[in-house]
Amino acid sequence: MIRSHRLNDMALLPNRKDAIISSEKLKDYILSPNHPLGKFKAKFFEEAGYVQGSWEILAKDIRAQHLSKDAKKGNPSFFGKKYEITAPLKGPKSTVMITSVWIILKGEEVPRLITLMPGGKKSEI
Repeated sequence: MIRSHRLNDMALLPNRKDAIISSEKLKDYILSPNHPLGKFKAKFFEEAGYVQGSWEILAKDIRAQHLSKDAKKGNPSFFGKKYEITAPLKGPKSTVMITSVWIILKGEEVPRLITLMPGGKKSEI
């Protein structure tokens, strides 16, 4: 059973306490200075104090700071239901605004992190 707490048009991510954040997604993509696409994200997150060698800190901070925020339903997907959370993330060096994108695959109940994107208005921080 998917559990969610309804708050206006937004809701907390269903089953967020069991959310899957893949170590490979963080260290081999988002924080990788060598990944063709991830290297741009790696530079952004490095400025906040997150680096590939300590990806666990980013995972912990996403769980503590992002999964407690409201999620909005994302664009429909053939693979399942997408959700987006846009909120500040306080890193070891600075606070940045990011959007985390999650999916609950068809036939599953647990959200998985798809990606993290720099984004949001600085005035919201």
